[in-house]
Amino acid sequence: MSAVSRAAPVPDPAQALESLPLPIACFDAAGRWASLNDAAEQWLNLSSTGVRGLAPEDRALIARLRTDPGLGALVAQAALADKPVVHTAVQFQTSDRADRWTTRQAALHLRALPGGGVVAAILPATGDDAAMPRRAARSAIGMAEMLAHEIRNPLAGIRGAAQLLAGDLPAQDRELADLIVAESRRIVALLDEVERFGDTSAPRLQAVNIHDVVERARRSILLGGASARIVADYDPSLPPALADPDRIMQVALNLLQNAVQAVSGAAPGTICLRTGWDGALRNADGTPLPIRIEIEDDGPGIPAHIADHVFEPFVSGRENGTGLGLALAGKIVTDHGGLIRAESRPGRTVLRVSLPQAGRGGL
Repeated sequence: MSAVSRAAPVPDPAQALESLPLPIACFDAAGRWASLNDAAEQWLNLSSTGVRGLAPEDRALIARLRTDPGLGALVAQAALADKPVVHTAVQFQTSDRADRWTTRQAALHLRALPGGGVVAAILPATGDDAAMPRRAARSAIGMAEMLAHEIRNPLAGIRGAAQLLAGDLPAQDRELADLIVAESRRIVALLDEVERFGDTSAPRLQAVNIHDVVERARRSILLGGASARIVADYDPSLPPALADPDRIMQVALNLLQNAVQAVSGAAPGTICLRTGWDGALRNADGTPLPIRIEIEDDGPGIPAHIADHVFEPFVSGRENGTGLGLALAGKIVTDHGGLIRAESRPGRTVLRVSLPQAGRGGL
């Protein structure tokens, strides 16, 4: 049997964290501080070496950093959870050793690590609710880099080994090797989806007939075997939008796939794909956003406990859901200077995307 090539060494995830602009803190399996990246050192006014090995409630550390809710309890909660723990309003008080305290508020995203320990991303508050999907996307970029470094290389080795073994196994055992290969490919596809968050290039804006884009997305979903009924209700009078057609196509696909999953079941529901004009809506800098896309479904609605976090990465109301579709859609829309919003109750969920018009401050 041929020798299996050795996978490349896996980089230290702490090195990947160092280059991220988002404040990131890591805690060990006992809940003690393990490391801070440069952004976290500056934001918390602490050094990584100074806090390493200390518990969040350590008296020496409380003299420099206090949080409400308590950080130790949040880390302990995340360590036991099988999903990310998100707190949207954590108060941080930091001291400069001169008995002067600075109070700031931030969202805190905590996730248990497979080998033990917790990673925490700090998303400083800006006072702009419309910027939430952009801040959430920055957190996802950091997670994407960690996943790419920690998983992709060893996974390639596992898949290669399984393929080599399959050639020498009896038929009854070859199915297990094929399963390993298939699941490895599925994980790679998931990594590819996550890594899209790492694309920081600006959208290629141009005048776009938004109906061409959303109709392509609708047909793609139907050709993929969606059992739901998808009704198109387009406003033919809409002028061109200022958008990157490929990226808005991705938004439409993600929102439609989310809706299809929401209404799938014994009696598949109905989805309405709608376009319209909203002359009053503007973004934070005053740019009009009159081009509106809506995806409405008659499914059970977004669970109440995640309703305020649906555009944050790794937040999902479905079992085994990745929580990436809406987060990626939020990133793309905000990169366009647009807005994305969700409105949900049992029996009616509406996702709205608002984009600028071509020729108005653009092309």
